[in-house]
Amino acid sequence: MFLKTRKQLAAQFEPAADYGFFGPDSVSWKVWGHPTSYILGFARSVTIEHFDPNLAASVVQSGGVKARPHTRYARTMRYFSMVAFGATEPTAKAADILVKVHSKAIGHDPVTGGTYDANDPSSQLWIHITAWHSILYCYEKFGPGKLSAAEELQYWQECARAAELQTIDPADVPRDREAVRAYFDAWRPRLAGSEDAQDMIDFILHLDVALPPDLEKWKRASLMPVIRILSKAVVSTYPKHMRALGDVHQSALMDAAVLAPTKLIHLVLAKSLNARMLLMGMLAPDAMETGAPAVLGLPAKNPITMTPREAQAKYGYDIPAQAHLAMRAKQQERVFKQHEKPSDDGLRESEELIGQMFAHAG
Repeated sequence: MFLKTRKQLAAQFEPAADYGFFGPDSVSWKVWGHPTSYILGFARSVTIEHFDPNLAASVVQSGGVKARPHTRYARTMRYFSMVAFGATEPTAKAADILVKVHSKAIGHDPVTGGTYDANDPSSQLWIHITAWHSILYCYEKFGPGKLSAAEELQYWQECARAAELQTIDPADVPRDREAVRAYFDAWRPRLAGSEDAQDMIDFILHLDVALPPDLEKWKRASLMPVIRILSKAVVSTYPKHMRALGDVHQSALMDAAVLAPTKLIHLVLAKSLNARMLLMGMLAPDAMETGAPAVLGLPAKNPITMTPREAQAKYGYDIPAQAHLAMRAKQQERVFKQHEKPSDDGLRESEELIGQMFAHAG
């Protein structure tokens, strides 16, 4: 196979309009741009998230993950890539549209007996911290190792900045390792290993569900040994109480056994830009538009960064907590008072920015 140089790879992509919310000197680009984020960090976060019974109810009742796992993975990776690396204007727009998309993710939670709302700031914060923590955890465990103390502080400061793209109050975001641990400790009594949560975790942990449905059988078969290793590597990051909640069983011996091959896989990916581009192109091609220029060091057209609040003000978007309140109220009325399904407002609009809902959408 013909291997391309960095320059040849970079020539396939358009420079970003600007450096987004972090830029090439940020710790976020360093950590989120490492191959450990592509599968390990992502899979760890989206499985652990299901221990929030509200989130599990939302995912199961929408049916999207099981109905279209590849495009769901690709859309989520595209959005994460935009937040980490994307230019300010399209990312601010995508965040605004996502409030509309989440407005339909409301309903009754059979575990708690209450209701759920994907735009709820507490639920959003759980997802946000779980994602940023998982990406960093896998970077340190399977990648280059621990950040310096200064880098870690900067990472969590940048995590708080990214929270401005969600309905979260940035003041609620923990800003250092101890605060993150305290956050997870505080959430522990709220976690639930429901049947739905266990079922979704088991489904996602197969990992091959994220592969394109039309991938040739020989390619899928050739990837399966690596996928099995990575699946066990994800489980090796779970604390004991989460394994018990998720009914996930793996020995300490297996935890240790997958460490070296998983680190080797990611070392190869880190050293080979061709391999990284090939992997991302297969798993989430839409994410490459924003992620690849950053990974390849392609200079932005305008080498500036700004905060999400600055971008929202500049481009005319409300902060997410205050966005589309009338629409969100109508969805609440439909679901909780009229007992109808929520409208699909925002879903089709989201396809332009974060990818197709279905693999063969016309």
